Amino acid sequence: MTLGAGRVLLLLGLLLASHPARAGGMACDAPLDLLAANAALPATARAATGGSLRILVVGSASVLGPGTSGPSAAWPARLEALIRARVPQIRLEMVTRGARGLTTAETGAMIAAELAREPFNLVLWQAGTAEAVRGLDLDEMVEELNEGLGRIVAAGADAVLMDQQFSRFIRANANVDAYRDALRLTAAAHGVPVLRRWDLMQAWAEADIVDIERAGRHEKVAATDKLNDCLAQAMQALIRDGVAEARGRPGQR
Repeated sequence: MTLGAGRVLLLLGLLLASHPARAGGMACDAPLDLLAANAALPATARAATGGSLRILVVGSASVLGPGTSGPSAAWPARLEALIRARVPQIRLEMVTRGARGLTTAETGAMIAAELAREPFNLVLWQAGTAEAVRGLDLDEMVEELNEGLGRIVAAGADAVLMDQQFSRFIRANANVDAYRDALRLTAAAHGVPVLRRWDLMQAWAEADIVDIERAGRHEKVAATDKLNDCLAQAMQALIRDGVAEARGRPGQR
């Protein structure tokens, strides 16, 4: 069934929460600047306008929701649920691929394989954690990001990068800032948004909204579920901002 133009615009407006500048209590009260895409997502906007959206999520174990109450609590699954609840009419397909300890080269190879198999409109790529934790070559990570982002664009899709998970232990034992900076600079060079997971998690921990590291043993699963839900809300808001950017921010007119 073909959607009328007015109906499509209504669905697009409802697709991904409100604009970050008006987000209020959305995304677990995340700082509004961390919800801004600062880049357009044109392929996502076109797909949503057409009434369908195909999203590929690739990363290390975090995309599978380790430590949560189950697979449905992982942030990609929560993101899918949020979109479906807001726009049940949209034809949405999400594919999630990941495993523990994957490097950027390994997740990049997963993306290449999935794009060769079928088209996607949006690729959400969690990268850089394995390199930071293990002190792997920074230039190799950047090279793999450049290659992967180029491949995504060539396939006609948008990309969003997600950086490392905030951890006081990692901060004390690894030069994580160098990897975070390299990821952000690479994304900027490609005009790609970054979900700044490190900054978001640090802000939530400091505001006592959710702090995985300091949760008690019996509170850990609930805290991890909440973190994943907060990340899903933040990703939803960032994508919505990128769609608004691609459409010339109709919501601000």
